Amino acid sequence: MSQLGTLEDLPIGFRQGLTATNLVPLWPNLRGALPYGIPTRRTRPLLWRYSEIRPQLMEAGRLTPIEKAERRVLVLANPGLGLENMQATPSIYIGMQLILPGETAPNHKHTPSAVRFVVEGAGGFTVVEGERCPMEPGDLILTPSGLWHEHGHTGSEPVVWMDALDLPLVFALEASYCTDGEPQNIRNEPDASQTRYRRSGLVPWSGWMHPPTNYPLVRFPWRDVKAALADLASVTPRGEAVRLAYVNPETGRECLPILGFSAIQLRPGESLALPRHSASAVMNIVDGAGVAEIDGVQFQFEQFDTVAVPTHARVRIENSSSTKPAHLFVVDDAPMQRKLGFYEMLANEALPPI
Repeated sequence: MSQLGTLEDLPIGFRQGLTATNLVPLWPNLRGALPYGIPTRRTRPLLWRYSEIRPQLMEAGRLTPIEKAERRVLVLANPGLGLENMQATPSIYIGMQLILPGETAPNHKHTPSAVRFVVEGAGGFTVVEGERCPMEPGDLILTPSGLWHEHGHTGSEPVVWMDALDLPLVFALEASYCTDGEPQNIRNEPDASQTRYRRSGLVPWSGWMHPPTNYPLVRFPWRDVKAALADLASVTPRGEAVRLAYVNPETGRECLPILGFSAIQLRPGESLALPRHSASAVMNIVDGAGVAEIDGVQFQFEQFDTVAVPTHARVRIENSSSTKPAHLFVVDDAPMQRKLGFYEMLANEALPPI
């Protein structure tokens, strides 16, 4: 390919005229915007250690009452993207949120979609459009765009969950905003959506009488996900991933329009190369310990740690235990990329064991 012209090749007068009229020549910047082969990536492979996050989160609880915080969150920011931008990957926001006994995080709704993945504690709950959802470790709770939601705590110990939002994308589109509201009237049917869609492959018969709803199921209990992974592991050959996707039970499609969610079981001693694809991702370690290798960078992970995975990355994960399985929860932006038409599954060269 011929060498493209640079900005310095142009006369200073011409360049000043472009600047004065808010114009920019494309060709000196073309390879930056459209590189060959693989996108330009500022996202760094990164691990956030929960052992380092938790003390600072508890200190935040001591320093800042919920009335001064609204949502008491420490954001996991990727330095490659700029800490001030609060991005784990270009499209994924991740935060660790703390609620203490007796506190209420007030009712609101917003344009970004969010999920809550519970890390630790008991007694917390989220109310979504009047449905009270208990929050137990490993549970996934959806709070989609435009739906009212609030959090509360009736237990006796701190509750922490991981927030995952499509905030970076919505903010970049200048479409991010929030509306506050009065406390919700909680319906006398707690955890109703999870009760209606308790078993995969079975949906309420009344669903045939109306079009599919956008968010029929808002809570996915970890006890059910973990049991389903164990069942899948019993019929999955060694070397194949034991992985389940979280889906809308009425459509079989992704839960949310921009972010996708899945759970992985690594069997004792198992080393697994994940499919290389064009989406970025964040992995949270539900339990167990092991090694993640991302584009040649190795991280030793433990329970509750969080790992950022850039787009197009080569990823291998390994369970360090020879006796117990390890479980990971994964957030990615594949649903958005599919809708935009550029999602790719890429050739994954044979990766050596870690």
